[in-house]
Amino acid sequence: MRGAEIHWGLDVPYITFTRLPPPMRRTAPKSRTNEETAARERGMWVRAMVTATVARARVVTGAVAVAAVVLAASGGPVGAAHAAAGSAWVRAEAWFAPPAAFIPSPAVTYDTALVPAASWIEVVQRGVEGGDTAVMLRVKGMKAGHAYGVHVHQKPCAANPEAAGGHYQHRVDPVQPSEDPAYVNPENEVWLDFTAGTDGSGKATARHGWGFRPGEAASVVLHDEPGGAGDRAACFTVPFAALPEAQESDGAWGV
Repeated sequence: MRGAEIHWGLDVPYITFTRLPPPMRRTAPKSRTNEETAARERGMWVRAMVTATVARARVVTGAVAVAAVVLAASGGPVGAAHAAAGSAWVRAEAWFAPPAAFIPSPAVTYDTALVPAASWIEVVQRGVEGGDTAVMLRVKGMKAGHAYGVHVHQKPCAANPEAAGGHYQHRVDPVQPSEDPAYVNPENEVWLDFTAGTDGSGKATARHGWGFRPGEAASVVLHDEPGGAGDRAACFTVPFAALPEAQESDGAWGV
């Protein structure tokens, strides 16, 4: 008879198999006290939670009714701005893992020196009718003191760092890949650069008077240096919400 044990290594979760002795025969089941039963149940729950959350991503999307419920439940503000018709709210979080991890994650690290396996990321998007959009980033477990460049990219993450495509641009550069500073800048793109603190945490917020076009914003990429370029150290797939189609004619989608 063989048993499986899940371990968390420095880079990836892995499983080892061990041979177990044959089950012992008992003439009568051993009774447990209430304390022993409760402790056993807590231990089983913790083990299940660890297994289930290794590569978890929690996402909340929807219109104003969903947004209001989620914000109220989390203690956040639910005011007129959040209650406007057509508003949207998205939250996603995950733990980074290498591309070849046994348990895949929507957050992929390509440089574990800068973005270690099991480091954490959260992205929140809030948008309201009229085009205003805010994107908020929080991270934990990064390299202390390092300055990162972070941008919203066009496509989902994959094992190849280039799979996420280029930066999302409000006004799209007709020349691709885009390198023109008139297009590659924090006003025309979503930049979330940060410097990790001594505890490896960091955060950033970007606000714009426009929103995402449907299907053209799908990930957040962490670069090894701040600014408009830099090597790709990690990527997190995020299902960003688009503005209602009715606002396309108002210029909120860009050109």
